[in-house]
Amino acid sequence: MPYERPVTVVGAGLAGAEAAYQLGGRGVPVRLIDMKPHKKTPAHQSDDFGELVCSNSLRSDRTQNAAGLLKEELRRFRSLVMRAADATRVPAGGALAVDRAGFSAYITEAIKNEPRIEVIGEEVTALPDAPAVIATGPLTAGALFEDIESNIAPGLHFYDAAAPIIVKESIDMGVAFYASRYGRGEDYINCPMTETEYRAFYMALIAAKPAKLHGFETPRVFEGCMPVEVMAKRGEQTLAFGPLKPVGLTDPRTGGRPYAVVQLRQDDANGVLYNMVGFQTNLTFPEQRRVFRMIPGLSGAAFARYGVMHRNTFLPSPGILGMDYSVKRMPGLFFAGQITGVEGYVESAASGFVAAIGMHRFLNGLPPLDFTRKTATGALARYVSEYAGGDFQPMNINYGIMEGLDGPFLNKARRYEAMAARALAIVAELQKIC
Repeated sequence: MPYERPVTVVGAGLAGAEAAYQLGGRGVPVRLIDMKPHKKTPAHQSDDFGELVCSNSLRSDRTQNAAGLLKEELRRFRSLVMRAADATRVPAGGALAVDRAGFSAYITEAIKNEPRIEVIGEEVTALPDAPAVIATGPLTAGALFEDIESNIAPGLHFYDAAAPIIVKESIDMGVAFYASRYGRGEDYINCPMTETEYRAFYMALIAAKPAKLHGFETPRVFEGCMPVEVMAKRGEQTLAFGPLKPVGLTDPRTGGRPYAVVQLRQDDANGVLYNMVGFQTNLTFPEQRRVFRMIPGLSGAAFARYGVMHRNTFLPSPGILGMDYSVKRMPGLFFAGQITGVEGYVESAASGFVAAIGMHRFLNGLPPLDFTRKTATGALARYVSEYAGGDFQPMNINYGIMEGLDGPFLNKARRYEAMAARALAIVAELQKIC
């Protein structure tokens, strides 16, 4: 059907790019507005769309994990983000990790080759008229942020962090070794620590100087991106039982299990750059050089990017947004991405997909489509729109927010397998409608 006016999509991150692409593919004209390349947030470096500012990992790719199920659902919904991820994946064991630059370039090319999408490079300083999708991400700030606070709801804030990236050739492979846990390939570089080395590193880490944060005296930090130095202060063994756990790994120099292990994951297709897994940080750059070079194998580490910490913003979405991410009291206005309270790359893409379907149905006079809490896609949307607790916080997809399944299941794995099978059967029916 002909549409009277184009849909404005503000923001070309994962959610905005997915929403714009899905609308364009359904015959809806789109004005995709992004402030790149003229202006960037402190966390952005590339001019391309869909930039990954933290890790290059999209987490588990197995449906026994809810993150893997969400990916599979989006693949079946013909998600642009998942197509880009699958086309640019790099080795990461059971996870889906991507070449950061190639991933964004793939999305950018697809957007610019969609004839119904007009790309506009400018900063948006006020909420646009409907129909519109706001996908400006967790770093939304300035005049637009103030307009959202005034017209939608007061914003909430927390801090997020990114890990350093190391140049592979600067890693001492006489100390470090390739392996994945439990013999599942050789996708990670592992830096093994003895107990003495671990304790010395721990003491230096908790005493290291953090960078100054502006705007909040006691900022909240999302648990999934807790800075490594903050996590360490919870107790001396927190890291050894957390991101530095040595289980499933054998140091080839000793034939035994290390006391602790720092893992590095490939960050680009050529294997030049490696991300320090679990090492999100807010230490000053000199302190990162000093402390992280205490890790065996990293004494001469060259940092392609230091870890950084930045403020994230999200809406108090329950009661404000519907199950299709629409603003309940402002017909034709939708939000998508981490600003809604979803947490994670794939979760952001999923919200962009659902918002696009919601917008398409709104333009055609149809009611919102219920993806149901039996699917990962729908459970995430229902969490954002219907959470009834007193402290709404950003959420990754997990089986706990999905509708449970009764039956004589012997263990958690069997139950999750059944829930995944049920979800994909529902997705097969929804594909006929979407």
